Amino acid sequence: MTILCQTAAWPAVGTSIVGETVRAVDDLDAALRALSDDPAEYLVVVGPEADTAEALRFAAHLRLERPAAGVILVRDQVDVALLTEALRAGVREVVTAGDTEALTAACDRSLALSRQVHVDVRDTDEPEPEHEGKVVTVFAAKGGCGKTTIAINLAAALAASETHRVCVVDLDLSFGDVAISVQLEPVRTISDALTMAGHLDTTGAASLLTSYRPGLDMLLAPVTPGDGEKVPAALVGELLAVLRGMYDFVVVDTPAQFSEHVLTAMDVSDHLVLLTTPDTPAMKNLRITLDMLDLLSYSRDIRSVVVNRSDSKVGLSGSDVERVVRSPINGNVPSSRHVPISINKGIPIVFGTPGHPVSQAITRFAHERLLGGAEPARTKVYARRGVRRRG
Repeated sequence: MTILCQTAAWPAVGTSIVGETVRAVDDLDAALRALSDDPAEYLVVVGPEADTAEALRFAAHLRLERPAAGVILVRDQVDVALLTEALRAGVREVVTAGDTEALTAACDRSLALSRQVHVDVRDTDEPEPEHEGKVVTVFAAKGGCGKTTIAINLAAALAASETHRVCVVDLDLSFGDVAISVQLEPVRTISDALTMAGHLDTTGAASLLTSYRPGLDMLLAPVTPGDGEKVPAALVGELLAVLRGMYDFVVVDTPAQFSEHVLTAMDVSDHLVLLTTPDTPAMKNLRITLDMLDLLSYSRDIRSVVVNRSDSKVGLSGSDVERVVRSPINGNVPSSRHVPISINKGIPIVFGTPGHPVSQAITRFAHERLLGGAEPARTKVYARRGVRRRG
């Protein structure tokens, strides 16, 4: 089930992929013929002797013609430029020549993904009903309200029972903080979808994701603002449409502005979580936001107003907030120093301390507003985690 292409200079490769049928070919054309002859071939490992440009063209072709098959590229030297180019072409992973352990792990991950994709795209006489998850967009027109923290913890609350698959999308394309908030290294980001615009499928979308916990994945923002500027709003809509079919909930974190990208996300959202804090600038901006949503004909039924740091001693009560924004409050999240502590640890407080008042407030909101009043599930407690990356 694995093809080795031009790996003669690295004999350890063949024996490192345990439990798989491995065969070697001399060039990429032979690899294509082998793939055509056997639909059960799921993986091609391209050795360091193969020309990089030809290998990337091979991967791009394979992504369209055989979406269930994966390509792993082995190079003598690996740098950021090569990684970026390879991932955009559809290569699943790039491994340094000689690192047998890394290759084995990369092959295992790619084969696992291929088997899942093969199940998802298999032909049947009677197609199964299309899965359609819910898109939840978290928005605040003023920075500093805790949007990212609420979005991540809301996703954690939805994924806590491990019966729902959840994806967080960082739509702050210039200064997204989802990755750093959970200590993930953004190897693949939303900007890597540019080469798939117009023909994005579940395989392509899956290649962009970074796994955080079982049932909780992340689509991270670009590392640099320049890359974010290249992402068109239409691609955002395409991504959300595909992710909706892959997950039960897609939680979108947004920048503090009504950009074209944000409006695209709102257009396809099943629920809008509108955040404020109990201070007059934030409440003024929320009031403007609500007026804007009315003007753009967004249904009031899909909106929820949440007050973050609601117990701050600033001389404003909940009724004061409702009076100023002229809207009922659907959720109150208390203030706590444990929230920034959880961010510094890279663990959402809902996961790290599920019994904390902040965790309980977010979980209660998730179940009352997004899960139809279902009883909150018992949340698994996670220990501190270090920086990790998904290959």
